[in-house]
Amino acid sequence: MTVEKRTASTYISSTWMDGASGESFLSVSPSTEAPLGETVTSSVEQVDEAVAAAKAAFHPSSQWRSWTPQMRADAINRFADILERETEPLSRLIASEVGTPVAACRAMQVGGPIDVLRWYATMALKGPRGGYEQALPHYDKPVASGSLLHYEPVGVVAALPAYNYPLNLLVWKLGGALASGCTTVVLPSPQGLWSTLRIFELLDEAGFPPGVVNLVTGGPEIGIHLTGHRDVDLVSFTGSDAVGAMVMSQGALGSLSKAVLELGGKSPNIVLPSADLPATVGASILRFARNAGQGCAAWSRILVPEERVDEFCRLAEDFIAGVKVGDPMEEDSVVGPVISAAHRDKVEGWIAELMDRGASWGAGGGRPEGLDQGHFMRPGLLRDVHPDDPLADTEFFAPVGMIFGYRDVDHAIELANNTRYGLAGNVFGPLDEAIQVARRIRAGTVTVNGGSGMRPDAPWGGPGRSGVGRELGEDGYAEFFEVKHIQYALAGITRPPGT
Repeated sequence: MTVEKRTASTYISSTWMDGASGESFLSVSPSTEAPLGETVTSSVEQVDEAVAAAKAAFHPSSQWRSWTPQMRADAINRFADILERETEPLSRLIASEVGTPVAACRAMQVGGPIDVLRWYATMALKGPRGGYEQALPHYDKPVASGSLLHYEPVGVVAALPAYNYPLNLLVWKLGGALASGCTTVVLPSPQGLWSTLRIFELLDEAGFPPGVVNLVTGGPEIGIHLTGHRDVDLVSFTGSDAVGAMVMSQGALGSLSKAVLELGGKSPNIVLPSADLPATVGASILRFARNAGQGCAAWSRILVPEERVDEFCRLAEDFIAGVKVGDPMEEDSVVGPVISAAHRDKVEGWIAELMDRGASWGAGGGRPEGLDQGHFMRPGLLRDVHPDDPLADTEFFAPVGMIFGYRDVDHAIELANNTRYGLAGNVFGPLDEAIQVARRIRAGTVTVNGGSGMRPDAPWGGPGRSGVGRELGEDGYAEFFEVKHIQYALAGITRPPGT
């Protein structure tokens, strides 16, 4: 089989360049195990070139810095228009590379990012919370004074999105950077590389000045060099907590750069005693099986009253039997493959460990029949896992959930908060009661009865091992700014104390 080989993998100052590392990465479909293409990756020297281009584009005399908020908003909207035009081919490409079923890709992998970009276009006009410049109330101690808070873009942003949502996670970072007036160097996960190369071809059409958006490709060596670069002002990374900790330390050793890290979770899903339990089963299963479980906010720990664990498992078994696991290119597929054979092997090893310690399948599980090719897993719900088992607090990134019984609501909340993470959670039950419970869960986002989908205007992130800082919403947009305090006396010129 002839595999397409792409040498132009590096985009610097609006120009495509051949990767100069001498190494290549083979993109492989997780559903067919067929190669999608081979890419020659960037060199360390090209990382330096990309950062230098971004730094030059951020210089006060550059074309980009002369752009008005309206010009930035117009360009972001042009990019959104281009993505909208390319929704179908992009959806199919991401389905091929990541394994998300194409029917879900259209809204989840492409439609959502378009909404995020359009929201960021409005924020380019509005500025950070309170505007680009705002006056503080007059202050009378020790001398009557006035103050302005002036918000400026932070500078050069290193953006490192994960593979599971290659366009979503890219525009979460790129949208804020472009709206605020920053410049960027993007390093995608190698497992989302083929999709990102196409996205940058489309981004080139939007017409940003040279050096504003740059792309480098490669593995850990390239990542270490970029995140530790002395001319990077902000690192925005999505991935595992272990790698996130290294990214944060590399930035500290390099330029002492600011870091925004979104690092995953082990999110609880509480089914209250007053909830309609049968009505919660389907949503609960789909939420940890969506995108083959490769989502940081998957409800991977389901908490139900002790006396109803058996009932939930019976209903879950029936529901899983009707969920199609299969070719992501087929419109009726619900669950596609996990990203690689190595990842599936690792997850199956964890499951075997838990079963050695007394766990069992409460519903579903195993590999689907008739799918000998591809890295497929059948959605499964593990029971009899001890809540303090280290694997009960390990992010599997696979369509595997765990069910735990609780004695009362206080015990449910205790179990929900028994995690190193704090990204997300959910509560099923009557609205007033569920909101009271939601307030007691330590997490950045808690939905009630499933919520109603992602909102670009709401912050995303969480405490603990789920990361540092926020993305999206006005809190996430604020990460792309530095604030300058301009202070002046109201009654003539004053001298500093002691002079």
